[in-house]
This record gives sequence, C-alpha cells and structure tokens, in this order.
Amino acid sequence: MTAGTYEDLLRRLRVLEDKEALRRLMIRGWRALDRKDWRTWIECWAEDAVLEFGPWGETHGREAVRARVEAAEAHFPSMQHHILNMDFQVEEDRATGVGYMWFVAVTGSGQSSSPHSMGGPYDWDFRRDPEGGWLLVRQRLGVWWTAGEETPAGLG
Repeated sequence: MTAGTYEDLLRRLRVLEDKEALRRLMIRGWRALDRKDWRTWIECWAEDAVLEFGPWGETHGREAVRARVEAAEAHFPSMQHHILNMDFQVEEDRATGVGYMWFVAVTGSGQSSSPHSMGGPYDWDFRRDPEGGWLLVRQRLGVWWTAGEETPAGLG
C-alpha cells in the first residue's frame, strides 16, 4: 500500500466519519420508531422527503410520511425494526445507502407467540443538512416476505 497525501487521508477520514454518522442517524431514528417517539424519528427526514413503500406507493413530505407511518403502526403494542447489512456511499454532500429490514411486531395483547414479521430491502438517499449532519431524503422499502399473524391493515 502506498502512502497517500495528507489531503487523501483527510478525504478518506471524512468519508468514514460520514458513513458512521449515517449509521447513527438510521439507528437513532429506527430506535425512536420502536418507542413511537415520532418527533425524534421524523427529525431524521428532510422536509421534502419521499417514502416509497410498495403497498402505499409514494408519500411526499416529512409530515405526510410521519402521519402515514404513525397511522400504520398505531395498533402495534410493541415492535422492533431491525436494519441489517447497512452500506453507504458518500459523495460530498449526498449519500446513498442500502440495507435490509426485518420488522417484528406484536399485533395485540396476548398474541406475542406468533407476531407479524416482514423483511425486504431498504434503499436510501441522503443529503447533508446545513449544520453538517445528514437527513434522509428518500427511502424505498420493498417487502420480500411476511410471516406470523396476518398482515395488519395499512401495511399491505
């Protein structure tokens, strides 16, 4: 391996820091989603965000995304969103990412032995916010499989 210039080292370090910031953004947001902390979750999204989810089509705007997801997940007493195999590519003030979703939710009191679950691919677009952090601009989510209790109304 050849030694790079100081500028190359700084650029590579910035990319690594950006990738870690994107990972932290997603984990912070989706842990808040599981707690139904809608304010923290939606703060991860840009004002002009777009959510693409097969059964729903496209939802445009941060508040519309929040309302759509909050309504769909309102009847779950508990849920876990697992984001797996995240990978990010950073190009200055824009980034893309991919990962897998594994969603598990209890649909009613006393029904935890066979929770609803589903999985599929995530595909994300991000941009750097004015303060230097990152915001989610577009999320595409596909559902490849479901298991357990029947798919609750609003999710498919």
